[in-house]
Amino acid sequence: MTGHGLLSVAEALARILDGVEPMPVEEVALEAASGRVLARPIVARLTQPPFDAAAMDGYAVRAADIATLPATLDLIGEASAGHGFDGTLGAGQCVRIFTGAPVPDGADVVVMQEDTARDGAKVTIVARPSSATHVRPRGGDFAQGQALLAAGHVLTPRSVTLAAAMGQPTLTVYRRPRVAILSTGDELVAPGTMPGPDQIVASNSYGLAAMVAAAGGAPQLLGIARDTRQDIETKLALAEGADVLVTSGGASVGEYDLVAPALEARGMKLGFWKIAMRPGKPLIFGRIGTQRVLGLPGNPVSSIVCGHVFLLPLVRALVGRGGAPEPSVRAVLGHDLSANDGPRTYYMRARLDRGTSPPTASTLIDQDSSLLSPLAAADGLLVREIGAPAMPAGTAVEIIPFEA
Repeated sequence: MTGHGLLSVAEALARILDGVEPMPVEEVALEAASGRVLARPIVARLTQPPFDAAAMDGYAVRAADIATLPATLDLIGEASAGHGFDGTLGAGQCVRIFTGAPVPDGADVVVMQEDTARDGAKVTIVARPSSATHVRPRGGDFAQGQALLAAGHVLTPRSVTLAAAMGQPTLTVYRRPRVAILSTGDELVAPGTMPGPDQIVASNSYGLAAMVAAAGGAPQLLGIARDTRQDIETKLALAEGADVLVTSGGASVGEYDLVAPALEARGMKLGFWKIAMRPGKPLIFGRIGTQRVLGLPGNPVSSIVCGHVFLLPLVRALVGRGGAPEPSVRAVLGHDLSANDGPRTYYMRARLDRGTSPPTASTLIDQDSSLLSPLAAADGLLVREIGAPAMPAGTAVEIIPFEA
């Protein structure tokens, strides 16, 4: 707790992640595996390449036959990718070969075609490889039984390519956690609906859903609940079976802030409420059975910032990526910054100039928690701890980067 009775960000995150275990595992087809997290290591079922292969177009020869140049050899056949030469190369012989083809038995060098002259079935070698043999050795990439991708690895297009080459048609990954997201408030309408004179377009849930999906979760939008206990409880019932329930709005103590009572009516055990952070002070955390509940503020920036600080680590922990706080990057201030003499950690939207080393950070002029255009323009969050002193330009700072 801080001196003002508010829970610190670090303590709040620790409570949210307490006891979190990765989701159960499932098998997915290789084509559906990108972005998933491996639950078991991937072991090669094959050796790659499975044979000595030509690294370029030319002629497969014996090194002994080109010890003295020029050397004229008898052409006895051809080898191409998928169609090897069925025979053994003898003294004074060569085989026409193309990139990726198996090197014939007896050959140990591929001479590129630019260093040869052909006359019918006779090939004259006029130059030898300076150092390389232009042969890719069997197993030069990996060997059967070799573990190349560890459990916990986030599958990228590159690692999916590797898994395919290893001969794995399916992969064992952690199941995506289902994250139900509910917006609340009479003032909200869905995008595409013309708002009334006292309304605005709902945006928080869409940003949070995108955040969840990017982290490996499966978002479920529950729509907008009106400011009545009945409608909130009806919408909350749709989250039955979700691993995480996120609400946006109604987390304060006003007459129309009905989310906490509705959650408690569904059996939520309140973990905490109110955090020493800015923006995002009114944040609810609790549990309904095994379901973790995050009640985020309604202000758009507060909601998204709390999503980065608390929801992302939770989703990552559930998908097997660990629940560490959002990683930060080192930067230097591009301008003077006043002290943070308030009672809360301040998450300031900032731009990063990566043309310098280290990058230069500049906070945006308007930090109002209701403004989305500065949020979209920002590259990350500059974290100002409670009691942080004034900083001159050039001071080293930490930035939590937003997604690319």
